[in-house]
Amino acid sequence: MTVIVTDTGFAPDGFNGGFVALEEAPNGAPALDLPSDTDPATLTGRLDGVEAIRVDFPSFADGRGFTIARQLRLMGFAGRLRARGHVIADQYAMARRAGFDEVEISDELAARQPEDQWTFRANWQAHDYQARLRG
Repeated sequence: MTVIVTDTGFAPDGFNGGFVALEEAPNGAPALDLPSDTDPATLTGRLDGVEAIRVDFPSFADGRGFTIARQLRLMGFAGRLRARGHVIADQYAMARRAGFDEVEISDELAARQPEDQWTFRANWQAHDYQARLRG
């Protein structure tokens, strides 16, 4: 089982579409699963009709997913963007700033890092380094 983390806390998965692995996805697939080594440029011209993208985080120390999210947003992707895997509560604000809408974690991680640890970081638009520099 998995838990979806949003700014309001833990929630069940509200996305009813099935994610398809990028290498198996036909053009026009509504939901894509991206591995952490995906070059977002390979999605140029393939984002029309895509409702959701889920980016894998194989390790909490692997930050490539944050770059993928940012690049997808810069490419104009406006659909649901989900981080999946080994994202920890301390990384939630960074995930949101990078462009993710939500994080999908395992039940085991949710038990180790309860909802209050995630919602503590839900005010991700405040208290960031760049905002402090701008005053």
